Amino acid sequence: MHVYLSTLGCRLNEAEIESWASAFQRQGRRLTAQAEIADLVVVNTCAVTAEAARKSRQLIRRVQRQNPHAKLVVSGCFVSLNGAQALEGVDAIVSNRDKDRLVEIATEGLSLAAMPELATEPGEVFARRRSRAFVKVQDGCRHRCTFCVVTIARGEERSRCIGDVVAQINALMAQGVKEIVLTGVHLGGYGRDLGTDLVELIKAVLNDTDCPRLRLGSLEPWDLSPSFFRLFAETRLMPHLHLPLQSGSDSVLKRMARRCRTYDFEALVERARSEIADFLVSTDIIVGFPGETEREWQEGLQFIEGIGFLHLHIFPYSPRPGTQASRFTDQLPAAIKRRRALEIHALARRNKASVLSAYLGREFAVLWEAPRPVDTEGETRYLGYTPNFLRVETNPPAGLVLENVIRKARLKALGQDGEKLIAEIA
Repeated sequence: MHVYLSTLGCRLNEAEIESWASAFQRQGRRLTAQAEIADLVVVNTCAVTAEAARKSRQLIRRVQRQNPHAKLVVSGCFVSLNGAQALEGVDAIVSNRDKDRLVEIATEGLSLAAMPELATEPGEVFARRRSRAFVKVQDGCRHRCTFCVVTIARGEERSRCIGDVVAQINALMAQGVKEIVLTGVHLGGYGRDLGTDLVELIKAVLNDTDCPRLRLGSLEPWDLSPSFFRLFAETRLMPHLHLPLQSGSDSVLKRMARRCRTYDFEALVERARSEIADFLVSTDIIVGFPGETEREWQEGLQFIEGIGFLHLHIFPYSPRPGTQASRFTDQLPAAIKRRRALEIHALARRNKASVLSAYLGREFAVLWEAPRPVDTEGETRYLGYTPNFLRVETNPPAGLVLENVIRKARLKALGQDGEKLIAEIA
């Protein structure tokens, strides 16, 4: 029994398929990277934008063409919102509410044969060597931003108990994983339903595991308490955060029903930078929100440039059925969204080049990932990340293996693409 797993979308989706991979392996099923030879195909879909929904449909159809004889199970936000619509030939649909039971549902509902003799084989993370693993600690969101369909698709907040999270991380450490990323739909709301909070979870992970590197997924700025930044005194907690801003204009943020204004966001980043060495921040920006005037757009660009983000995740606004913003009457033309997207992508490139250049000459411990050959003569380059999430590339001395190794490197030059730094092993 071969199982092929595929996903698109957020880190939470990645964490979920990694969890399913481990569960299938415990049942004695083999994972495969080839859809064509799979007996079971599982697709985890996304619907955060109209484009993500389109890609989800394409992915489902593609795996059906690649292997029409395999059993097909589909889950994720796209099917949770659309049900069986346009999903001909799917053997089972698993809603977001039932995702934690997907392996059980697939096994029992489709009468899949297992190979118990294989269940004792040690399995790699998601059937491939990985330096980093995503761990889902929370699902759902109690907030209702006017643009967001994920809160509809994911439902109310639900948190995993701290003991279960710690146990999973220790299991991943035993497999050789060097870096853990805690993820959730509303990560900052972790533990509200359990009488605890994210700070206590982070403390437990740092105290009860030997995880060399701990990262946090996307966090809403308003969830960070005054005590939060003191956690970074433990250097295993990486000094980088993804804090969704969505717009640099306060009037747009109000229409989005965001709970953070630009003044609060700027103060939060300044505090983090003052308390955490080499702290960097990334964010999400929505382009062309309904009613966004040219004045608001330029105001937003100015604010975003002033913050100096490492990276911008840029999303042209698309109306999502069921959200408040989809019913706003002042939707913007596609041409305006395209023009503004080009403007902010150019700003993002300038910002990133500026941030990266500021670190030239510095030395950092880098977690190196799998190598990739770059020429026919066998030259190999490694990519990796510094603690504060700078992308780094190196061509090490012959014979030096860096895969899944944390090793210091000196940052020497800005890469030609402006997206990474070229480094020399220290």
